[in-house]
Amino acid sequence: MNVSYDNEADTLYIRLGEEQPEGVTEISDGVNVDITREGRVIGIELLEASKKIDIQTILVYSLEFDKNLLLKKAA
Repeated sequence: MNVSYDNEADTLYIRLGEEQPEGVTEISDGVNVDITREGRVIGIELLEASKKIDIQTILVYSLEFDKNLLLKKAA
C-alpha cells in the first residue's frame, strides 16, 4: 500500500495494488475508486481530501511489507 498526498491539489491517493486501473467508479462526491477489468479495487482517490479526513493522521504512518514473506507465513 502506498499513500500520497498532493498539497496543492488537496488530493490523497491510496494505492492498493500494482495493477493498472481499467476504470474509475465514483462512490460519492470526490471519492473515486480505481478498478481493474475484473473489478478489483487497486486505488482510492479523495478530492478535497482535507475536508474529508485529517490529513496529518494518515500521513504519519508508513508501512511496507515484503509480499513474498507474508505469503510464505500464510502458507
